[in-house]
Amino acid sequence: MVHIRKTPLEVLDDIYNLAYWMTGTEERTTDLVNRTYVNIGHNASEADILKTFRECYVDTYGQQPSLHITEEEKPDNVSLLTSLSQKAADVKLSVLLSEISGLGHAQIAEILGRPIETIRQWLFWGRKFMAHDGQLKASA
Repeated sequence: MVHIRKTPLEVLDDIYNLAYWMTGTEERTTDLVNRTYVNIGHNASEADILKTFRECYVDTYGQQPSLHITEEEKPDNVSLLTSLSQKAADVKLSVLLSEISGLGHAQIAEILGRPIETIRQWLFWGRKFMAHDGQLKASA
């Protein structure tokens, strides 16, 4: 399968749609898109743009990409809730990257820095939750 390389300008619509689904408001969406495009070069690849988008989202809304709870942390209810919301943000982003941007499992795994099997599970469950208006609403 041939993957057509998109320019940063051609990816703008996808980034805007992703940002709107992730934040839920036009103001936050515009801010997130602007932050993303300020931090990329003119010749950035689609994957680099999407990685930058994710980094900007994490920086702006404080959701760290680490999605597991270590034994040493001994989480209380607040840190457990934070960890779950962080995981929900990446699950939601994986579904949106697949559905809006049309990316494959391997491309999403590269962007999110997770194993492909994790992405497959996230896509399976994320689609179910989003279809039933579940816990993956705008998490910002």
